Amino acid sequence: MAEPTGTRPFSAYEWMLSLRYLRARRKEGFISVIAGFSFLGIMLGVATLIIVMAVMNGFRKELLDKILGLNGHFVIQPAEYPLTNWKEVAERVAKVDGVMLVAPVVEGQALASSPFAATGVLVRGMPGDVLARLPSVGNRIKWGTLEGFDSSEGVAIGRRLAGQLSLRIGDNIDLMHPKGVDTPLGVMPRRKPYKIVAIFEVGMSEYDATFVFMPLQESQPYFNRAGDVTAIEVYTGSPDRVMHFRKTIPEAAGRPVRIIDWTQRNTTFFNALQIERNVMFLILTLIVVVAAFNVISGLIMLVKDKGSDIAILRTMGASRGSIMRVFFITGTSIGFITGTSIGVIGTFGGFLLGIVVCANIESIRQFVAPQAFDPLLYFLSRLPAEMDVRETTAVVVMALTLSVAATLYPSFRAARLDPVEALRYE
Repeated sequence: MAEPTGTRPFSAYEWMLSLRYLRARRKEGFISVIAGFSFLGIMLGVATLIIVMAVMNGFRKELLDKILGLNGHFVIQPAEYPLTNWKEVAERVAKVDGVMLVAPVVEGQALASSPFAATGVLVRGMPGDVLARLPSVGNRIKWGTLEGFDSSEGVAIGRRLAGQLSLRIGDNIDLMHPKGVDTPLGVMPRRKPYKIVAIFEVGMSEYDATFVFMPLQESQPYFNRAGDVTAIEVYTGSPDRVMHFRKTIPEAAGRPVRIIDWTQRNTTFFNALQIERNVMFLILTLIVVVAAFNVISGLIMLVKDKGSDIAILRTMGASRGSIMRVFFITGTSIGFITGTSIGVIGTFGGFLLGIVVCANIESIRQFVAPQAFDPLLYFLSRLPAEMDVRETTAVVVMALTLSVAATLYPSFRAARLDPVEALRYE
């Protein structure tokens, strides 16, 4: 009968020794304090990473929804000759699989004024039925209505613009376009008052203070576009399928056109957001790294304090691998103070804290700093948070990996301890 050569890895006695080492006696209180800060550091580091990444994702999603909800995913512009056959082109493009909405647009800049103030605006002529189907406008009418918009000879303006000009439903807004009527004395600006029939609120201050929507048939003569349009905007069900629609839409147009997609129109803006997001991830990861170094220092101090115990265990037959596993369990599975985990439970504690904060981010912001979030500076009227499953998983895995890696060197050092040297001065 073969004699046993040793215990199996992670046996009961290894867990028992780990539990004993975690019960801090009075002389080991400083080690316990370090362990406590390590636990808090990992938990707060993970929570901060999750919260910041969620807020960055929320900003990107909100801005993307606002921008793509008001501007077409693809813009068809004329090539070689004007879009005089825009009706036929719009009908053909509308039949493309995946296209949700086609909007012929006449667009131009103008000076909007009232008896109280004046400001520059972007006037966009669009059919009333198309405008009502735009989620960013049709579903966000605060006052007035878009019913009968085409025959109303009125305009729809943003809530912030209405506030700047001190206008309400039924008031007139004067629009002046510099390129008006040709006269013997030169080009005279075109100025015309329009009745305000609807006031909308997109939720993005730049749009609410800039856009003025006008019936298409009214905007064509106003901008000297009789018979044609500036462009045709196309809204799709899958904005991410850029390359697919860049092939199918020109084919369906049936005439020479130039296609501009939303990624080309907003490349600089969204690239800046992506770079800022990546940099924030790297910077905040340092919080978890610092907490991992605290785990290392705490374990090294524990190994030094338990040097004589390790030596006795080695002389009694404990293998180096067994000693290494004891301190590995100490650092990763259970904490020094109350049985809470420094690495594992700290990570999942930060995960839960991050979820709770992200779910209540706007309420927390209003309670902590109700005046700190100025929509004029941040474009949006609320603080968004959108958690991404893959990013959150990556944060948790990264924190767990760093926590486990932090225990390897102290555990290896404990396993390499020479029993003779450890007991010489005892």
